[in-house]
Amino acid sequence: MGKSSRREYFRAIYKRYRKAGLAEKGRILDEFCRVCRYNRKYAIAKLNGPALERVRTKQQARKPLYDSKVIAVLISVWMATGYLCSIRLKAALPIWLPWIRKRFSMDSQTERRLLQISARQIDRRLQAEKKRVRKSIYGRTKPGSLLKHQIPIKTDHWDVTMPGFTEIDLVSHSGNSAAGEFVYSLNLTDILTGWVETRAVLGKSEHNVVAALEEIEKTLPFFLKGVDSDNGSEFINDHLFRYCKRHQIQFTRGRPYKKDDNAHIEQKNWTHVRKLLGWHRYDTLKAVAAINQIYCNDLRWLMNLFSPSMKLQKKIRIGSKIKKIYDVPKTPLDRLIESGKGKQNQISKLLLLRRTLDPFQLSKNIELQIAQIFSLRSNFLHRKGMFTPLQIKRIIQPMNHRLRIARLKEEIRKKQNTDHTIERGPGGDPPPRTPPPKK
Repeated sequence: MGKSSRREYFRAIYKRYRKAGLAEKGRILDEFCRVCRYNRKYAIAKLNGPALERVRTKQQARKPLYDSKVIAVLISVWMATGYLCSIRLKAALPIWLPWIRKRFSMDSQTERRLLQISARQIDRRLQAEKKRVRKSIYGRTKPGSLLKHQIPIKTDHWDVTMPGFTEIDLVSHSGNSAAGEFVYSLNLTDILTGWVETRAVLGKSEHNVVAALEEIEKTLPFFLKGVDSDNGSEFINDHLFRYCKRHQIQFTRGRPYKKDDNAHIEQKNWTHVRKLLGWHRYDTLKAVAAINQIYCNDLRWLMNLFSPSMKLQKKIRIGSKIKKIYDVPKTPLDRLIESGKGKQNQISKLLLLRRTLDPFQLSKNIELQIAQIFSLRSNFLHRKGMFTPLQIKRIIQPMNHRLRIARLKEEIRKKQNTDHTIERGPGGDPPPRTPPPKK
């Protein structure tokens, strides 16, 4: 009897032996020893021990459903969309599909699998690529002190049903020095639709900020109804206050040092400004013109016409964790059309643009323009007179303090050595002690 036959026979009599009585167990044990040629003591130990587990055969690995062609197309679309998250990327694939067909030679099976891939699978397949993304946010605005009692603070959550209520903020392009005059990006985002408009200005004077806001208002595909800002002096001033009052625009502000009050615009500061221009310094009118060229054309169309965004619906607390529920990702243009409150003539032009523009070409144009903008950045720290008087004082003051301490230590050491010096005679022996005078 072979090894496998012994195992099958053992499994056949094991349960019967464990349930049998003493006499029946003896007969089963005699038969078991005779058939398998086991020693009786070994057979008893085997039948009283644990049952044998079935040996599982190694299953053949399943072939991957999404081959290298699907993943290559997916990575190309992900990079062209500006590294969208998996849920937004899945929603963007049907919008980008007409131009994907033109740029990639795909068969019907590859196209079907590209559209049916799930968001979780996208995360797994793009895990290595996503390690390249890094985030950081900083700003250089100071709190304003004018008109604060006239501009109400908004602390409640946005619950709007029509476009036009926006948040605004300035993003500085000062590099690692805030001295002198440099470029700022005025960023505006609509709460309902997620529509974003950005303009670059040289300096953050109230006149430049209002002029940029007035230019943005003319290009918006909806009517501007409200503006919510932080407490920076570039916003909290009489010029912007009178402009909003004259145009019947609701003007509110967040609480000081509470960035969560302007969470929508803080997010757009990264995706629409920092992610593209980085943290370099720009301080010339030529740089302002180049940055506005990308803000007003290719970037505006790519983000508002072709990039879906998600909106938080509610939060559910499960024990110590909070689960966030989002709606279906949609582009800002689609959300504007669903609201039915936009400027119809501009919406028609935007729909025509989405049918004619190639998002892959827009993404390529943005990369080329960013390379040109990088050539205009300023190497400010290597210039003559790179430090302000306050910065010079902060650098020199600790150095002078350390120098005074070092000199004081040296004087104390010299004094201690002088006090402990013993005069010696010609032979190197100390001089004899003179006896005290006799009384």
